[in-house]
Amino acid sequence: MAFESLSEKLGAIFKKLKGRGKLTESDVKEVMREIKLALLSADVNYAVVKDFIAGLTQRATGAEVLESLTPAQQVIKIVDEELTSFMGSENDRIKFASSLPTVVMLCGLQGAGKTTHAAKLALYFKNLHRRPLLVACDIYRPAAVLQLQVLGEKTGVPVFTQPEGTSPVDIAKRAVSHARDNGNDIVFLDTAGRLHIDEVLMDELKNIKAAVSPSEILLTVDAMTGQDAVNVAKAFDEALGITGVILTKTDGDTRAGAALSVKYITGKPIKFMGTGEKLGDLEPFHPDRIAKRILGMGDVLTLIEKAEQSFDDKKAAELEEKILANKFDFDDYLDSMAQIKKMGPLDKILGMVPGIDKNALKNVQIDDKQIARTEAMIKSMTRRERQNPEIINPSRKRRIAAGSGNRVEDVNRLLKGFEQMQAMMKKMGRVPNRVHKKKRK
Repeated sequence: MAFESLSEKLGAIFKKLKGRGKLTESDVKEVMREIKLALLSADVNYAVVKDFIAGLTQRATGAEVLESLTPAQQVIKIVDEELTSFMGSENDRIKFASSLPTVVMLCGLQGAGKTTHAAKLALYFKNLHRRPLLVACDIYRPAAVLQLQVLGEKTGVPVFTQPEGTSPVDIAKRAVSHARDNGNDIVFLDTAGRLHIDEVLMDELKNIKAAVSPSEILLTVDAMTGQDAVNVAKAFDEALGITGVILTKTDGDTRAGAALSVKYITGKPIKFMGTGEKLGDLEPFHPDRIAKRILGMGDVLTLIEKAEQSFDDKKAAELEEKILANKFDFDDYLDSMAQIKKMGPLDKILGMVPGIDKNALKNVQIDDKQIARTEAMIKSMTRRERQNPEIINPSRKRRIAAGSGNRVEDVNRLLKGFEQMQAMMKKMGRVPNRVHKKKRK
């Protein structure tokens, strides 16, 4: 999970802090020293850590904390607010041009995920009912154009290309003209990268910028590189005047250096973060939500948004009716599993739930293969068996086990678990459904 190491270290510090009761000024200074070490080990820029700790210490040694009946909670609250402030306070959105199309230019070093994230952005805005166009301006990296075309096919987004030998500047200009003529309202320019910053790269990017006047220049930076990402951001900003950053590869245990340093050092906001390998794994960067994730407070708002994006409203309403009428069967169970899978890996979903112990979660093996085995058992049942599980006798169990490649014990476990779920839902059905009726008005 993202920022796991820093989250664990801060969690251990706060756990120790909660056991102390009243705090003295020396207690607070000791905690600040531990937080400082945790941030430095997470590869946060030294100047950022220095200013961050100075601000924290000033607030945490005031009467607000020292005279509080819950000083540990006050310290955590202050850390949450300061972390949020350092990362930009609120989500900074894409700024759309007054006349179409809006041009978004992506830049960055080779290997940071520019091409993939151009496609992720295009899919994100397509889902918001925009008409994106992907543009292949990287004519140097082998198969870069082909990669973008494949990604465009997967996302259902058109890709603009030009014959070999056309300059990136001309490709960009023609693409914007094409978008204007064909009703594409947002254009994503996938530009070339290098393994290092050089004059030739920057000159080409400057020329593209001058030719098409992009509304946004987004720099893709690899979150795994820690504060090195900040140095890259500074260099690109000085040369191009970037408007924001996309933080990629945050699904690993990123060291948090980039997330906590970029905005403070460059003044440029992180606008999006890549959270996985799938094309749908892209989230707007909300500093307040990320701060809460780092501090182990969960992220309910993002969880709700994911659910809203993943769940079919009609199916959700039908499922609610069945639960209340005590008619939930294995067909409904299959539908529910499919909807939940759309939200992403279960460990990520659970990590957003407040109160979930991340250390406990680490020891829970959430096996996607187990989910597939459960689906196989349900699909091996006849329609009548799925709707009436009580008729599944020993011979039927053997057939279901053989048909799904499982053991009879696995089928028994599934049936027992489903029976318990039905009993729980039966109780829910007895609860007066005033909220339910209100929703249906």
